[in-house]
Amino acid sequence: QVHLVESGGGLVQAGGSLRLSCAATGNVFKVNDMHWYRQSPGKERDLVASSARDGSTTYADSIKGRFTIPRDNAKNTLYLQMNSLKTEDTRVYYCHADVQVNRNYGFNHWGQGTQVTVSS
Repeated sequence: QVHLVESGGGLVQAGGSLRLSCAATGNVFKVNDMHWYRQSPGKERDLVASSARDGSTTYADSIKGRFTIPRDNAKNTLYLQMNSLKTEDTRVYYCHADVQVNRNYGFNHWGQGTQVTVSS
């Protein structure tokens, strides 16, 4: 069984920084694409950034230049480094990943979500 374990959320003042982590644990053969999403209550979950296994990345316009998503394939871990945080970044952040359990089978998984609150 595979789990995506998130950590690193919390409360920070506007202009500050936080780093989230998402580790794929359990029966992991290989992790392919990994993503960060975020969601406000009552709204849809929005894609924040994506990381392919080869290191290529894409970012939503709303966070370009402020967030980066370094990745450690040896640890099956994706990070979300958030700098210059704004109050509008306050959301629950979710990790999503395509995880292979062997050479032939892969499944999509979601993390449990972690709250990020940015105060003014």
